[in-house]
Parts: sequence; structure tokens; C-alpha cells
Amino acid sequence: MFRLETEVDKSRHDLLRRRLRAANTAASPVLRALRGTPGERELPLHLWALDEGGDMAGGLVGHTWASWLHVALLWVDDRHRGAGLGSQLLAHAEATARDTRGCTAVRLETWDFQAPEFYRRQGYDVVCVIPGYPPGITEYTLTKRLR
Repeated sequence: MFRLETEVDKSRHDLLRRRLRAANTAASPVLRALRGTPGERELPLHLWALDEGGDMAGGLVGHTWASWLHVALLWVDDRHRGAGLGSQLLAHAEATARDTRGCTAVRLETWDFQAPEFYRRQGYDVVCVIPGYPPGITEYTLTKRLR
């Protein structure tokens, strides 16, 4: 018999993560080879665009891991949209990931009302479409190979 609990527990979360990591490492030669290398560490990559007054005009938050850049957040203030700032932020993140961290690819997620066409124009390919996530919205996962 098992007792199931539904509480948030950081120590159990950390234990679960360590055990899953150990199981994945044991099962995957690729992950096993990654252990102990610089690519094993997840490194944050944050970019901030500030206007003349020092206010945030846009930003990008992501991380690099295992030769991939994962862009988690990209935002440009309405006042600065259409001026190329989003493209600049994305290009700078890609160049940093490629040139200083050895990344060969990028992944990100966006919703249908956000920016799938923007990312396609930047050379990204749709690799996954999830309709109704959340209900009434479609989520896209896109990737791009860095050259």
C-alpha cells in the first residue's frame, strides 16, 4: 500500500530530481557522456534592452544546456515593437549561445496570439503544435539550428 500526498515539498522535489537524473544517466549513454562536462550545467542567459531613461524596453530570459539555447521569455514593450528590438535580442542571444557556449540549436515555445510568425521569419521551424493548451489557445514549439 502507498500513501499519496499532494503537498509542495522542496526537499522531496530535490530528492525526486536527483533520483530521476541518476536513472536517466544510467539509461542514456548520451546523458552519461554529458556528466562532468561544461555542457552538463544549465547556465542562465539574460538580455535586457533599456531605453534612454533606463526603463526596460525589452528582454530575453533563457538558459543554455547540452549545446542548446532554450528561450523561455522574450518581450518587447508596445512602444518599441516593430523597430527590430525583438530580432536584435534574439540574434544576440543566438550569437552568445553559439559563439561563447558552443550551442548548435535553439528551442522556444509561443502561443498563437503571440509570435509564431515572428519566429518563423527569424528562421525557426515549428516542430510541435498543441491545440487547446490552454483551452482556446494553441501552443507552438519551434527550433532553429545555429550555424
